[in-house]
Amino acid sequence: MSRHIQLFLSFLFMFAAANSQPPFYSDIQNFKKQDSTHFPPAHAILFIGSSSFTKWTDIQDYFPRYPIINRAFGGSTLEDVIRYSDDIIFPYHPKQIVIYCGENDLAASDTVTAQDVFSRFKKLFTTIRHHYPRIPVVYVSMKPSPSRKHLISKFITGNALIKNYLITKQNTRFIDVFHKMLNSHGYPISNIFVEDSLHMNSKGYVMWQKAIAPYLIK
Repeated sequence: MSRHIQLFLSFLFMFAAANSQPPFYSDIQNFKKQDSTHFPPAHAILFIGSSSFTKWTDIQDYFPRYPIINRAFGGSTLEDVIRYSDDIIFPYHPKQIVIYCGENDLAASDTVTAQDVFSRFKKLFTTIRHHYPRIPVVYVSMKPSPSRKHLISKFITGNALIKNYLITKQNTRFIDVFHKMLNSHGYPISNIFVEDSLHMNSKGYVMWQKAIAPYLIK
């Protein structure tokens, strides 16, 4: 086999390996790189989930009295969080876990139902409980993003299913931000979102801070 063919095959192998990586693999590797230089303290409050937490880059400033670890990533779904639970949850031994996820599950495909989201959440919750039987778990409801108004009814149903489930579990809280983000006419408040009408600006995060803070463990 000629040298050129060997190099070409090596390139194809590396290309195939790079493209066989699961979604958000690079995000997880970035977390690991951060941890290798400065591992977060144990018994902090761990925020996990999707981009509404990811983009809350100054989250520690909103909760100055609490040690926060933010391990939310990209446009992740509940399935993604479950896939990487050994990387983004269990190494940190948190004293509390706060979850925002589910919105992207419904946006990913028309075939995904609110019941599917609920089933995925139960799987994540059960996984957490297997490792941490008594740790407090907080779920922040799916928000009414204006760009996803066609999914509002699914968000409402999914939120209700998760809320009713958590009521039956000890050391859990369901935080309803959905209704706090609606105006008097029942539509999403427009000035708390950035231009994409999906993610929030500082006004939106102030609203979330007020909703979440009373339930964090000091």
